[in-house]
Amino acid sequence: MTRQELAEQDRTFEQDRKFEQRYARYVTDRHSRLTIYGVDLGVSREWPLRDAYLTLEAAPAGEFAPPGPSAAGPDEPAAWTPAPARRVDTLLTADRRVLLRGAAGSGKTTLGQWLAVSAAQPEPGEGAPTEPAGLVPFVLPLRSLTRAAAPLPLPQGFLPAAGCPLAAGQPDGWADRVLAAGRGLLLVDGVDEVPEAERDRTRQWLRDLVTAYPDNRFVVTSRPSAVGDGWLRAEGFAELSLAPMSPRDVARFISRWHAAAQAEPGLEEALLDAVPASQDLARLATNPLMSGLICALHRERRGHLPRGRKALYDAALSMLLERRDRERDIAARGSIDLDEESVRELLQKLAYWLIRNGRAEMDHAEAHDVLGRALKLMPRVAEQGPVDGLLRFLLERSGLLREPVPGTVDFLHRTFQDYLGAAEAVEERDFDLLIDNAHLDQWEDVLRMAVAHARARERATLLRGLLARGDADPRRRARFHLLAMACLEHATQLDPEVRTEVEQRAASLIPPRSVDEAEVLADLGPVVLPLLPGPEGLHDDEAHAVALTAARVGGDAALPLLTRYCAELGPRTVLPLSGNWHRFDTVEYGERIIRPIMDSDFNAFVTVSDREQLDFVRQAGGYHSLMLDGDFTERELTEVQFTDTLTHLSLWNNNRIDDLGFLRRFRRLDRLQLVGCPGVRDVAPLAGTSVTRLVMPAHTAISVRELNALTALRVLLLQGEHGSCDVSALPSGLNNLGLPGSAHQLEAVGRLTELDSLSLHFLAEPPAPAAWRAVAGLDKLRYLCVNQAQLRALSTTGVALPQVTSLQIFPDGIHGQGDGLPAAEVARAFPGINFLNAARPGPGTDLTPLAGLPALRKVELFQPVQSAEDMHADALGPQVEVSITPRPRE
Repeated sequence: MTRQELAEQDRTFEQDRKFEQRYARYVTDRHSRLTIYGVDLGVSREWPLRDAYLTLEAAPAGEFAPPGPSAAGPDEPAAWTPAPARRVDTLLTADRRVLLRGAAGSGKTTLGQWLAVSAAQPEPGEGAPTEPAGLVPFVLPLRSLTRAAAPLPLPQGFLPAAGCPLAAGQPDGWADRVLAAGRGLLLVDGVDEVPEAERDRTRQWLRDLVTAYPDNRFVVTSRPSAVGDGWLRAEGFAELSLAPMSPRDVARFISRWHAAAQAEPGLEEALLDAVPASQDLARLATNPLMSGLICALHRERRGHLPRGRKALYDAALSMLLERRDRERDIAARGSIDLDEESVRELLQKLAYWLIRNGRAEMDHAEAHDVLGRALKLMPRVAEQGPVDGLLRFLLERSGLLREPVPGTVDFLHRTFQDYLGAAEAVEERDFDLLIDNAHLDQWEDVLRMAVAHARARERATLLRGLLARGDADPRRRARFHLLAMACLEHATQLDPEVRTEVEQRAASLIPPRSVDEAEVLADLGPVVLPLLPGPEGLHDDEAHAVALTAARVGGDAALPLLTRYCAELGPRTVLPLSGNWHRFDTVEYGERIIRPIMDSDFNAFVTVSDREQLDFVRQAGGYHSLMLDGDFTERELTEVQFTDTLTHLSLWNNNRIDDLGFLRRFRRLDRLQLVGCPGVRDVAPLAGTSVTRLVMPAHTAISVRELNALTALRVLLLQGEHGSCDVSALPSGLNNLGLPGSAHQLEAVGRLTELDSLSLHFLAEPPAPAAWRAVAGLDKLRYLCVNQAQLRALSTTGVALPQVTSLQIFPDGIHGQGDGLPAAEVARAFPGINFLNAARPGPGTDLTPLAGLPALRKVELFQPVQSAEDMHADALGPQVEVSITPRPRE
């Protein structure tokens, strides 16, 4: 490189550095404050993010868990623990790419603000995750990016498209240089706010960005039903769902709200007592938006709160629309003075126009047109001024409309848009339109709120319309019938016959048979609990799913059913209950559910997420298998007084632990799992311990060569699609190995002659022929886990592995829908298998080629798209058991 080129490079670097400093200050200032609903009655509308931000939790979407042996090996149940709900501020510690789903008001946009501000800091704060600090955040709200069907921006257009005032000052090519270096954090907010017809274009845009800039971090947010499972899994996105706020989260939120609002003494304590004591309030206070409205109304009404969601929204709208101006005496100063009813009617028209057009924003001309037509029916309002003045009044005074960029109008929150639009739909008697659009996610909450606004006879029309659509459409029957069931919560008056019809249709989907079905039912809330059956006569999968449904609903109403399941079926059947402790009172749930699990001889993990739960375990005499989720300190972990009983330990989402030396005190520790522990950079302190099994992400700072110091190590599972390791550096005494995405020197696996279990399914590229030959040379190998792409590659080598007796097959990309199962290649390459497990085999699966395998006795298929008959399962003969999960319904 010439001296001139070096000088030019230095100038570019300095320009980039100076601009990034300006941009980081802008991001920090722009996103460091949050709106606090209701506080703007007399105080500031906003509060500092550092004081307001509440760390919520997200759980793996769908909890992908095929039956049979886990991908960790035949004797390793799901790598020992199911993935717990993780703190959302640690999302990027474990995954570089995340699709985060959450209901309206659940905190998705606020999380984006927190991540942006955190990334803009050069170093993480005390106790904060190491990521995303030091990255360059690009905040990309899709509702703005897709405005007027504009092309989605390339990197140089990110700042202009997002309305950043510094856009003109960015150095030429700066965004590309940031992303090419892997220093970017792309925060793409609101897939659900993109019209459905535009979502494929949005996905392709994301795919192109991931392909062009694979080393960056991506967080994409959406409402739950806006995109299907696996929407971005092929691109390596982990799918997570924001969990409802736990009672402990709600209490923390209430305290922070009252501190920010500088509320009168006694109000906070009164509300902290009222929420857990009221089933209605506890059911509503499950996300930050609803909790904030409850806090504001509690203060406004001096402790008297409305009951039910509709009453709460009505009261909140009254507070925002009229009382604020009356108390601040604003109306007297202006030429326009509208009562609450008139303002609501105008807002309803605007909201319904947005809903009918599948839009999140409208320009001023469109708003003028909607209001102009409305004013023809409202002469007294029309007398107060021109349309432009009325629109400006609504923007400045309603508290519900805003102007995100000049010339554009949207609602402060999608929840208010849906609620007001639903009221207009009912007034217009657009019941057929509501029912016709019930399959669209953007209409789901509108339908629920329409049932709330409607009269009894109109509710019957809506609900029977949903039932009829479900009856006529088997593919989407569950969606329509469960949506009708969810609407019952809002149907305060309803013909009992209609209510019975809805409950009977929903009952046909009960008991659930899978995690996915359990989650759908749990989303209905407490209304589903009376429909859940007792444990008598249920299959294991049904008992498991019913218990999970009740646990996900949470609260006092779910506890009697869970206690009954635990007592009558034992801990093995209700294993998920140990991971839902945080949804219940610590002591009561501990005594009725956790203690029986601890007293059993079943090897189940107990998930502990706070000090109170840890104290309960200690007082109960300790336990052998713990999953500790959160920032526990070394001192907290070593003072629990059961260092002689703990054999299995899983540490998740811990930003405080940086030295594993304290684990030497746990003399019987056999299994250790580390996930989301960025401070741990050295496993040398484990040398000489009794640890034989270790699970950890491969993209940590730990070198695999250090593992040779763990002479007792026999099981090593390096998880993740993005991690790397040198197979030639691994300990030679391993008998169970799971390799990460970019493992290299794979042909060196041949030196691991003690291996009996090998998992290759995370590998980004199929093994080369030399590597397959090395695997085939492992005489003791009995269990193998691969994906479909690897099977296709194996077929080109002619290599066979007759020593393998158990085979597990994942789709390409691990989590998505697979292609048809290559049964002929399975039969050729694995002639000695007695067990086959395949996850999500796609269309075209034909099991007939497996009929010639003499040792085959069991085939398990997880979420196939075909029936057993269509896959010719009968061709395998009576000696082969074929099972499908979830079990098909009649």
